[in-house]
Amino acid sequence: MSQLGSQLAILYLKLAGGVLLGWVLGRILPPSVPTRLGLFLFWIGVPLSVIAFLRQAELSATIWMAPVVAWVAIGSGAGLAALWMKIEARSRPLDPLASDKPFQGSFLLSSMLGNTGYLGYPITLSLVGEKYFAWAMFYDLLGSLLGSYGLGAVLAARLGCRTKIPVSWFRPLIENPTLWSFFFGLGFRQIPLPPLAERIFHNIAWGTVALALVLMGMRLSQMDSWQNWRPASASLTIKMLVVPLTLGMLLPLFGIKGAPHLALVVQMAMPPAFATLVLAETYDLDRQLAVTSLFLGSTGLLLTLPLWIVLFQ
Repeated sequence: MSQLGSQLAILYLKLAGGVLLGWVLGRILPPSVPTRLGLFLFWIGVPLSVIAFLRQAELSATIWMAPVVAWVAIGSGAGLAALWMKIEARSRPLDPLASDKPFQGSFLLSSMLGNTGYLGYPITLSLVGEKYFAWAMFYDLLGSLLGSYGLGAVLAARLGCRTKIPVSWFRPLIENPTLWSFFFGLGFRQIPLPPLAERIFHNIAWGTVALALVLMGMRLSQMDSWQNWRPASASLTIKMLVVPLTLGMLLPLFGIKGAPHLALVVQMAMPPAFATLVLAETYDLDRQLAVTSLFLGSTGLLLTLPLWIVLFQ
């Protein structure tokens, strides 16, 4: 077996094993279990893993390009999604979805926001290792997270059934412990720890990655609506193919090459984030489209991931 084949086999075994275990557990365990696991990861697991991985990461001045790339990808996805909807409205004027604002909101969010945390973290770690993992973290925390609960919340409020943006729309950002642990970890990484404590910290971080995959499988097992596959396929083409391929070819022109290059492309190519479903439910957008995009994108990643490894590794 070739080196690429071996790498993919190991990666898929980790991904499929964790997600499949979560899918089975999600079918047999009470619905409250994924909620409790999600709360544990949100408040404890992921923040600790961010601090631990930052201790092993290599930081350079160019790493601040990661959130810039994230925002360019988010903006590109939104722009291409708006263009698709405009073309669709002209070619199919009788289609009620063409003028349906909740549909437009879910389509925009699915085209611009990626699952760069729970899914992007383990994949990027497997491909580039801890040394370059900070590129994925900067992309996620200063790009995807702010884009989801900042710009994403504003768009969802404007296109949803609610006519006003709640005063507390920014609370998910302020109260997100992962964002705070990120800034804490940047300073804490310089403080030496005993070897045993470092190993324990490291093992907790990798355990969190495994639990994140299990949680994703649990959440996928609870989805029960797969309609609107045609517009979902269009949004996924924008999100998971057009944007990462185009920007991935341009990044070397700005000096981003090697492992950081692959890390950013992989983050750009992640399927829609679970935040799209959260926002769709909060602001009464098209939930069916959000669910369909999540499912198709998560399964389609197994087909698109080898493309990015071959092109940009």
